[in-house]
Amino acid sequence: MDKTTIVLGSKSPRRQALVKELGIPTEVRVIEVEEIYPKDLDPEKVPVYLAELKAQAHLSKLKENEILLTSDTIVLLENEVIGKPKSIEEAKQLLAKLSGKSHTVITGVYLASKSKKVKFSSHTKVHFSTLSEEEIAYYVDKFQPMDKAGSYAIQEWIGYIGVQKIEGCYYNVMGLPLHDVYQHLKSDFDIKTPKN
Repeated sequence: MDKTTIVLGSKSPRRQALVKELGIPTEVRVIEVEEIYPKDLDPEKVPVYLAELKAQAHLSKLKENEILLTSDTIVLLENEVIGKPKSIEEAKQLLAKLSGKSHTVITGVYLASKSKKVKFSSHTKVHFSTLSEEEIAYYVDKFQPMDKAGSYAIQEWIGYIGVQKIEGCYYNVMGLPLHDVYQHLKSDFDIKTPKN
């Protein structure tokens, strides 16, 4: 497949920056979708469900040489889905919940061309050290993590001082498991290594 373009269905600046690093021509197309999932859905299946939901809005508009990429990331703490905070106060509460514990970041990815559809999810375990109230307040006030699942971004200050270790893909915690995405593009869609 030559001159293939990745159509990224995401307004996330982090995902946009990550996809561009793959070296494949990319076009961003955003169609707002209400992110609602069945309450009885297994929490681990929520990200793939939402990634597919986002994809549905784009599929009919795909051209021959395009591959659609949509995704969704959640934080799972003790089988509870931790989404994006709705207020500064909630952001502080969510970080206090994550403090001193391990949680799992799951990103669901949906890839589609006109002839093929692939969906998968990637899991990364994140171990947080105990955070003080002052550390949480400083981070939330300075970085305003309102658009981030779990109220944090690993590549910001809280990641430097709060994340003890991770098991799995670092980029998955940022919002897109680049290694898995690239492997699927190569094996399922015959994407070639970028040329200089």
